Amino acid sequence: MITLTDVKKNPQILEFINQTEEAMTALSYTNHGLRHTNIVADRATQIAKSIGLTQREGELAGIAGFCHDMGNFLTRTYHHYFGATLFGQIFNGQFEPKELAVIMQAIANHDKEEMSFTNTISAIVVLADKSDVDRSRVTEKDLEKIKIDIHDRVNYATRESSLKVDKTKKRITLTLKIDTNFCPIIEYFEIFTERMVFCRKAAQFLGYNFGLIINNFRLL
Repeated sequence: MITLTDVKKNPQILEFINQTEEAMTALSYTNHGLRHTNIVADRATQIAKSIGLTQREGELAGIAGFCHDMGNFLTRTYHHYFGATLFGQIFNGQFEPKELAVIMQAIANHDKEEMSFTNTISAIVVLADKSDVDRSRVTEKDLEKIKIDIHDRVNYATRESSLKVDKTKKRITLTLKIDTNFCPIIEYFEIFTERMVFCRKAAQFLGYNFGLIINNFRLL
C-alpha cells in the first residue's frame, strides 16, 4: 500500500516538483515547490483527520496535496491535467483503481473554472491549496520588486496564516494577519476572491461553512 512517505521519496515526483519550482521562479511566481507542496500535503492530511475521515483517506488527501502542482513544469495553463496524468503514469498498478482515480481527480480538479466535487479528497485539496498565503511563498528577494507585483506584495504582507476546522460548529476558518503598512487588505481580495469562492464551495461539499478572518475581523 503506497503511503505519503513513499510518494515523498519517489525520484520522479521529486524531480517534477523540482522542475516546477524552477519553471515558476522563471515566470516570477510564488513558490510552487517543496515548501508549498509539503504545506498543502500536511494541511490536507490534518483537514481529513479533523473532519473525521479514516487514516487511509487522510493519506490519499496528503498524497494528492503533495502532487497537485507538479505538472507546472510542463505548462501553467493546464498543469492540473498534466499533473493528474503524470501521477497516473507513475503509479499505475500500485494503487487500488478507485484510490488512483480519486487522487488523479483531486489533482485535476484543484485549479479549474468548472470546479465541481464528487469526492471529499478533491474538496480537501482545494482548501489546503487555496489557503496557503504567506510571506514565505515569495521567492523574489528584492523588496522593491516585491512591491511591484501584487501577488508577491500580498503574500509578503501576510505575516501569519492558519486554517482551523471546528467540527462542532461545522466551520472551516482561514485566519490571516496582514501587514497593512505593506499592502491594503483590499488587494488580497483583488487576487484571491476566486480562490475564496473555491474554498467556500469545497467546505460546503464537506458539510461545513467557510470563514475568513483578517486582522481579527471576520469577513466571511
